[in-house]
Amino acid sequence: MWLEILLTSVLGFAIYWFIYRDKEETLPLEDGWWGPGTRSAAREDDSIRPFKVETSDEEIHDLHQRIDKFRFTPPLEDSCFHYGFNSNYLKKVISYWRNGFDWKKQVEILNRYPHFKTKIEGLDIHFIHVKPPQLPAGRTPKPLLMVHGWPGSFYEFYKIIPLLTDPKNHGLSDEHVFEVICPSIPGYGFSEPSSKREFNSVATARIFYKLMLRLGFQEFYIQGGDWGSLICTNMAQLVPSHVKGLHLNMALVLSNLSTLTLLLGRRFGRFLGLTERDVELLYPVKEKVLYSLMRESGYMHIQCTKPDTVGSALNDSPVGLAAYILEKFSTWTSREFRYLEDGGLERKFSLDDLLTNVMLYWTTGTIVSSQRFYKENLGQGWRTQKHERMKVYVPTGFFAFPSELLHAPEKWVRFKYPKLISYSYMVRGGHFAAFKEPELLAHDIRKFLSVLERQ
Repeated sequence: MWLEILLTSVLGFAIYWFIYRDKEETLPLEDGWWGPGTRSAAREDDSIRPFKVETSDEEIHDLHQRIDKFRFTPPLEDSCFHYGFNSNYLKKVISYWRNGFDWKKQVEILNRYPHFKTKIEGLDIHFIHVKPPQLPAGRTPKPLLMVHGWPGSFYEFYKIIPLLTDPKNHGLSDEHVFEVICPSIPGYGFSEPSSKREFNSVATARIFYKLMLRLGFQEFYIQGGDWGSLICTNMAQLVPSHVKGLHLNMALVLSNLSTLTLLLGRRFGRFLGLTERDVELLYPVKEKVLYSLMRESGYMHIQCTKPDTVGSALNDSPVGLAAYILEKFSTWTSREFRYLEDGGLERKFSLDDLLTNVMLYWTTGTIVSSQRFYKENLGQGWRTQKHERMKVYVPTGFFAFPSELLHAPEKWVRFKYPKLISYSYMVRGGHFAAFKEPELLAHDIRKFLSVLERQ
């Protein structure tokens, strides 16, 4: 009898293990065509063309005329940023935009790094490609793809690039020297938007993988936050043998496990794998998770459902566009900034940097296409796509900022990324990691590479 029970138990465990064990699945590497019309029978032009950011007096004159016609609505007394972008502070921002901001100078700054375009799956893909100015003898740089999110741009990486490509001249060791590639997501900035529906993060990941192959990289490292974290995750799910390491500063890891942990973690956090720091960042859960997400996710509901409606208004009004975008740079940097009349914007950013990012949406007319990315990725519902239910089997590093929209404890991250080898808590910082804290992010990328190479 006992032998039968033992054999039955062993057989049951074997069946369970075979059926439910973690399988190192990969996403199918398909193909696509996202340009207008039908795909031509001719071979796609795979040349890489130099590109230069340009402007004109007419472009600036049109902007100034539109700013001059701004209709001001007074804010409620003592409302600070609780109702959105405070219009008293907005007057200061647009006054500087109209009278002090030098777009031609910022265009020169944008052109400090080499820009290129290449056609992939019917879309003109824009990217910057920065090589190290010098290398130690006998060394080759590590190729690193860095991907932005919304409402950001490739410009977010301008301050971190020198720390990665030229570390010795910035007080860092030359143990890790990178060659950095920063593409614009299709429909953002200078990358052509899709003409077809269903252009999502997986399609973007495939295009960026093809970009890296076209640049001659068979193996490479990838880094991202916001949409960039999802796109990089999808790249690791598509072509894990080509991704040497994945570094993230945000992760979409909500699951049944995380929901259960949130409910019980205040009392049983230690038994559920939460640290004291995790408990500080997640609780009280009603305020730091539920209310916070409700307060900050209204834009998401709009963009997941009817992006073109609000997009039409934003694409017609530079002031409306600036208020819509810059409000995110306030509250996503620190929740406490909503108690300030100026939203704390200039505590971490300069108006020149913030308005340059806005101008990349305004001058290219891409706010509508950038918002459509939400509908294509989230408009079908949560966890309806295969990649959302898949794990990632690539060496992973994670950088946890205390003011991120939702804190992701190591336990949650490891569930999605079983090969997590580096997890760091930061003492400060929020959503726009490379833009706000380039030194901290560069340090953690280098730390991740050191851990990975020691394995």
